[in-house]
Amino acid sequence: MRVLVTGAGGRLGQAVLPRLLDDGFTVRATSRRPRSDPALEWAVADLATGTGLAEAVSGVDAILHLATEPSSGRRAYQVDVLGTRRLVVAAGRAGVRHLVYTSIVGVDKVPIPYYRHKLAAEQVVAAGPVPWSVLRATQLPEFLDELLRTASRLGPTIGDPGILAQPVDRGEVGVRLAARLAAGPLGGVEELGGPEVLRFDEAVRAWRTARRSRRPLLPVRVPGRLGRALRDGGLVSTALPRGVRTWGDYLADTYGGTGRR
Repeated sequence: MRVLVTGAGGRLGQAVLPRLLDDGFTVRATSRRPRSDPALEWAVADLATGTGLAEAVSGVDAILHLATEPSSGRRAYQVDVLGTRRLVVAAGRAGVRHLVYTSIVGVDKVPIPYYRHKLAAEQVVAAGPVPWSVLRATQLPEFLDELLRTASRLGPTIGDPGILAQPVDRGEVGVRLAARLAAGPLGGVEELGGPEVLRFDEAVRAWRTARRSRRPLLPVRVPGRLGRALRDGGLVSTALPRGVRTWGDYLADTYGGTGRR
């Protein structure tokens, strides 16, 4: 099967591409700038403008749509919503038989602009002419790690202790995506979460232990609807099966500490 992968150079793409190649897929990857790799074919395409999309989708059996713009600005709408629409239209014209879209658990519950864009993109995919599947994954541990480093720039780690998270290993997301491509269109949404649900303060303690840090947690409650959604499990999935690699496993691999809380 020949698969086009958008967003192939991103964090998730870097984990997915080796899995697809190992599973025997023929891979064409997109980038906004020319790249070369003997293991796969790179195509230049830009979701924000539509440049190169018709050529990129030509001759492929399926599309794995990973590309996203994680911000709240106009470019996020251009890429995630309008760009997805451009891709779906081009794929329909090219006779693509399956489009898999990667989304995020909570896009229908957590009221932030980026999530609204992701939900709108899901709706574009579902309404399009190409048979489809959507995989919503919980947050990657790399994202949580970056969030904690940002929250600690002023000294203490600032955050709402009651927020719930469920980090899932990006390699395990890649395995699920490859399996979905092989299985064919779902015509619906499936979810993948990590093996454990953590309160923010639990995640901070493990992170601090792994980094051998003494930074205290400065509790600041997130107000309003957003705070309620985050504390009520808006970022958490009850779907089974779940991933197996834990937050502690990620911390041990990254920092060498045990990450034991």
